[in-house]
Amino acid sequence: MSLENIIARYDPTAPLAEASTIPAAWYLDPEFADLERRTVFSHSWQVAARLEQVQRPGQYVTCDVAGEPFVVVRGNDAALRGFFNVCRHHAAAVLTQASGQAAYLQCPYHGWTYSLEGNLKSAPDMGNVRNFDRNSMGLVPVAVTIWKRWVLIRLDPNGPAVTEIEALDVSPFHWFARRHYMLDCNWKVFIDNYLDGGYHVPHLHNGLNRVLDYSEYQIDVGERSCLQWSPFSGGERALYYWIYPNFMINVYPTAMDTNLVIPRGISQTEVIFDFYFADISDEARARNLASIAASEEIQNEDVSICTSVQRGLASRAYESGRLSARREAGEHLFHRLLYEDLKRGVPKS
Repeated sequence: MSLENIIARYDPTAPLAEASTIPAAWYLDPEFADLERRTVFSHSWQVAARLEQVQRPGQYVTCDVAGEPFVVVRGNDAALRGFFNVCRHHAAAVLTQASGQAAYLQCPYHGWTYSLEGNLKSAPDMGNVRNFDRNSMGLVPVAVTIWKRWVLIRLDPNGPAVTEIEALDVSPFHWFARRHYMLDCNWKVFIDNYLDGGYHVPHLHNGLNRVLDYSEYQIDVGERSCLQWSPFSGGERALYYWIYPNFMINVYPTAMDTNLVIPRGISQTEVIFDFYFADISDEARARNLASIAASEEIQNEDVSICTSVQRGLASRAYESGRLSARREAGEHLFHRLLYEDLKRGVPKS
């Protein structure tokens, strides 16, 4: 079946009370995953780094977005820039560490060297090469911006503006630790699970269910984002922000964590958790680690169910499901935004 036909099997015009989930083929077809790289992930702003990682000249962070390698670096002029992390000579990665600090950017393959501003400064043994314009051989730039306390990049120069969430205040929290999780499921399975309006919480997360009020769980849908929230033990709220397509920010009274969801294959997903706390002093360390351990227990429960869902999606018994009008407005938004991006990327027959 063609990609055009697979996409057409979903009806984005159906209101929530009548809507179905996206078809199972959207989670299973390798060509579909390639289309997502060219549309969903190239068209949207993607988290590349925490701003604190690139505060001083020469500090850099490398990342992959839409299957492409990038580097974000602070220049000597204090400007923040993004580049494809691809040497203009023979295409090797110029920077091979996840993060660091450098006086210049030197490819480890043949020593081509670039300034922090991306200009080619040295190309050994190229002196006798004709029609070689050094000024045109700098690193290829990519759009970069700062949002809240994160650095974002976007491949498509005509993509949408950054999603603004004025009510979100991340200033009380300080970065503490990072964890990586690998899941045997399509990336959309993890997003669907996150956006089900707490539907699965009382059935899957006994510990979390004890501190949330399931009956009062609320879903507020924006144009390209969704806020799910619930009263939290102690009288405050737990806030769960999702920003299309793959970034989540979870805010509690004294802690925050972010989830960056990265496709690593049609049925493999990496989720990067960054944990932040209001207090990261030595005295608070044990308490913060205990909080991370509790979060990991929840994550392990989600890993198990997401694996089960991916297996079921491949069954001949399943084509698509229905959405809860009470709980799954966020998931409905996600599916409709996916449709818009994917439809745009398929050549018209």
